[in-house]
Amino acid sequence: MKEGIKDFEKTKPYLVCVDSDGCAMDTMDVKHQKCFGPKAIEVWGLQDIEERFMEIWNEVNLYSISRGINRFKGLVRTFDLVAEEGYEISDLSTVKEWTETTDELSNPSLEREIAKTDDQQLKKTLDWSLKVNQAITELSDDDEPFSGVKEGLAKINDGADIAIVSSANGGAVRDEWTRHELISHVQAMLGQESGTKAHCIAELQKFGYEPTKILMVGDAPGDLEAAKVNCVLYYPILVGNERFSWERLASEALTKFYEGSFAGEYQQQLINEFHSNLQK
Repeated sequence: MKEGIKDFEKTKPYLVCVDSDGCAMDTMDVKHQKCFGPKAIEVWGLQDIEERFMEIWNEVNLYSISRGINRFKGLVRTFDLVAEEGYEISDLSTVKEWTETTDELSNPSLEREIAKTDDQQLKKTLDWSLKVNQAITELSDDDEPFSGVKEGLAKINDGADIAIVSSANGGAVRDEWTRHELISHVQAMLGQESGTKAHCIAELQKFGYEPTKILMVGDAPGDLEAAKVNCVLYYPILVGNERFSWERLASEALTKFYEGSFAGEYQQQLINEFHSNLQK
């Protein structure tokens, strides 16, 4: 398994890109509820509004159309919504500007920006992000793959190369997939350090895969958008119905993918189902 794009090798005519948190790994809720949100409360001293802050945090990051948003964008969005409700909360305008202009939403990119600007907002945001990563390493007993993932990956790997394409911290993704013995099915692991999901898919396309032979598997609107930007196919993992989604991928969707009948009516049916499920 290669980390990053540089050493990736195409071995099959088909490629399946798989998101990690909330898609393959049942880690998304616990990470946000025990790490991301609580560490923001700790770093910015938000104990007085903790309950409402966590409600808004979870709505932005887990239970709405912005599910799966990058951690830094999710932070800015949550702070904006809290401020709109009239609560006093720190200004993150510099952080917002960075999220809108950087080509890499990651800790290393943030560190480079801090080296140039010495900005205090950015420094506090990096402190939060590092604390989140540390907290995630202490969740080793709380991460599990969804039912059907291991079997699904094995079946996918019979006919396609597999790349993890995630906006999560690469080290955490590698550790989780290794610990649960999923990594043997994977040719490449691309975390947030590799760039956006859309960028990663675009780079993988350069190895010679036809767009109709690339499938993005994900649980969030950002995964769908990354697929659309690159004109590749999308298969949704439905929140609350992950086992069903993985079993259907292995038993039905893969066959359509390989036969060339996935695009069009079948994919649109899946996307409609995906949107309806998120808007419940």
